[in-house]
Amino acid sequence: ATPEKWGTFRLHTIGRKSGKERVAILGYHEDGANIVTVAMNGWMEGDPAWWVNLQAKPDATIELKGRTMQVHARAAAGEERDRLWQLFPDATPFVAHRRTETAIVVLEPRS
Repeated sequence: ATPEKWGTFRLHTIGRKSGKERVAILGYHEDGANIVTVAMNGWMEGDPAWWVNLQAKPDATIELKGRTMQVHARAAAGEERDRLWQLFPDATPFVAHRRTETAIVVLEPRS
């Protein structure tokens, strides 16, 4: 990975119960125009609140490299998931101990 293709960003979601804006700071890799991240709840079981919020309302806003982007979130599946998982080798030892599958989240730019 090159420095231009990975880093951290701010994800702004809407709480599925509260209706209030929530902000999470996450690591990412770029995959073409998409931003890709891993839905990990620290090293604990279960999904992080930001991913549960995105599953309820997949349209969100991110702050990345000094700009704000509107995105649509989805979970990668099949061959795409296998390919994208290779971007996160440091996470592999940790997710091996989880009983639930860890989602690879793709944030696609909205026009």
